[in-house]
Amino acid sequence: MDYTLLSSPLQGFTDFRFRNAQNKFFGGIDTFYSPYIRLNGKLVVKPSYERDLLPENNVGLEVIPQVITNDVDEFLFVAKYVKELGYKELNWNLGCPYPMVTKSGMGSGLISNTEKINLILDRAHSETDIIVSMKMRLGYETAQEIIDVMPILDKYPLKNIAIHARLGKQLYKGGVHLDAFQNCIDSSKHKLYYNGDITSVAKFHEMQERFPSIDHWMIGRALIADPFLPTMIKNNTHEYPTNKLEVFKEFHDTLYEIYSESLSGQTHILLKMYHLWEYFSTTFSNPHKVLKQIKKAQSFRNYDAAVIEIFKKG
Repeated sequence: MDYTLLSSPLQGFTDFRFRNAQNKFFGGIDTFYSPYIRLNGKLVVKPSYERDLLPENNVGLEVIPQVITNDVDEFLFVAKYVKELGYKELNWNLGCPYPMVTKSGMGSGLISNTEKINLILDRAHSETDIIVSMKMRLGYETAQEIIDVMPILDKYPLKNIAIHARLGKQLYKGGVHLDAFQNCIDSSKHKLYYNGDITSVAKFHEMQERFPSIDHWMIGRALIADPFLPTMIKNNTHEYPTNKLEVFKEFHDTLYEIYSESLSGQTHILLKMYHLWEYFSTTFSNPHKVLKQIKKAQSFRNYDAAVIEIFKKG
């Protein structure tokens, strides 16, 4: 069965710099979703969002912009904005689990509000010709929330619904709810994409067997922890390349260089790299020790020395 691999957006991580580097050194991702645009009540797109979506910053990549909002005017504004940049599709985020988002009634905190979802989808489809897709969780509190909203979603010609098979309140803890995802397949007329815990080639095959009707698979945090994974899935191999650490080091060095150029101040840059290492560390034999070394490095000089030692030990 043919399938498509997609990069699930992760705020603060999968920006255009990361996308370009991942694609250059590893490949395997067919479509990248950009981290969401959030307007906060002002109909103005921040420069950082604009940079992330500019076509010249995404050459050779298929990218789908994403918006997070519970306001119809914001949705329509962003739809118009991304169309002007040349995009035909806008993905609506009803999946973000973070409390600062969900307490504002956005992301997975919006799934139970069927009335507002209906209003936004109605106006989006009557006032713009943008193609709408959705990224959702199963609900915030319970998996019944997504089932309750399915009849609303079925009224509209959505391109697809990508579902992360967790609840919002779980954040990224605990397991995925595969039976609940199957309920979504049984309850929706739309094309569904699967997202959640595709962390290895074996896990991918396990999910394929569990959901034979699904042919679009999203990789989220695992893309940062193991950027080799998409190509390994495509090549159906469990074997890493013999020069694994060498390639990973080049990838790291590229990110370090471009974030050093785009961010200001030593503290800001090292914090950015530390957050990446929260994922990168799992590539190495002693992740806890690796992360501790990175955390202790409070200067560029110490950071550079720590990185050399980490890659040397492997």
